[in-house]
Amino acid sequence: MGMKSSTFVMVHVGQSTESQRNLVHGIETLTWGFPEKKPEYENAAPQFALLATGASPRVQLPVWLQDTATLYLFQVRGGFYEGTSWHWPDEEAEQRLKYPQRFGIEPLAKLDHVPLGPAGPLTEAGSDAIRRSGTDRGMGKIIQMPAQRLLDLAGIPFETDEPEDVPLDRSPGFTAEQVEGKNKPQRRRRGAGYISDPKKRKEIELHAERLATEHYETQGWNVEKLGKPYDLRCTRAGEERHVEVKGTTGAATSVELTINEVIHARNKDNTVDLYVVSDIKVDTSSGEYTATGGTVTHYTDWEPADEDLRPRKYEYRLPATSA
Repeated sequence: MGMKSSTFVMVHVGQSTESQRNLVHGIETLTWGFPEKKPEYENAAPQFALLATGASPRVQLPVWLQDTATLYLFQVRGGFYEGTSWHWPDEEAEQRLKYPQRFGIEPLAKLDHVPLGPAGPLTEAGSDAIRRSGTDRGMGKIIQMPAQRLLDLAGIPFETDEPEDVPLDRSPGFTAEQVEGKNKPQRRRRGAGYISDPKKRKEIELHAERLATEHYETQGWNVEKLGKPYDLRCTRAGEERHVEVKGTTGAATSVELTINEVIHARNKDNTVDLYVVSDIKVDTSSGEYTATGGTVTHYTDWEPADEDLRPRKYEYRLPATSA
């Protein structure tokens, strides 16, 4: 019996400074996008995305299949959507939407020096889809391909012939600073969804909190802004609900949580909601930043599960030493 296929978005990312900067930003903010909408995206529900860099696509297929590439494997979250925010560095610089066709990406594994031919984990059609993406302005190509060989190579366990949600706590993941390229921009280590401009980051946070406050007040709740260990305390007729609020200009893929936020949400004495506002548009053309719009994803009675958490930091207890 052959291996079952999953739906992939295959993307070639060039080596130019702009392309590498956008790759770094896409990984940091868990979002990828294309310049236009293609018919093949219309009904596609991709499960995985594969972004490849390092190999030149402007060769014939037999030559391409002899090469190797760095592969960035992602799980796709939420499918395609029409973005409205300036999200990538070149969009900010030009003050216009350049990549409106977007989707959320969750980093699973970075794979180095992967053969693009039969010795590697890709089917020939899958490998060729990456090559064709590179000659089509990096537009993603939709392909059906088994995921098992890629997951095996990444050391990610799966329990079924057709992987669905890959547990984050069992996948290695990677960060933007692991991007390799001769023109790779120098960046400090960031967390998921990080916005480098502190003024912009603050306005995004405040806008998300304003939307959340308005939502709960229209439901008859009295809302008090706290900040820690959670953002909003809502009370109504003797009932109390705590709300964690997150905002981003990118996709609703993942959010950063502190250990205290996780502990608080898992406490059975607390009733906690998670209120996420994605695709927030921020006008930075004047000195006063203004955030508008956004798409709300609302989780009531929220408790983060182990398989949806990936540790980014550890507290290490030093072993006792003898005198």
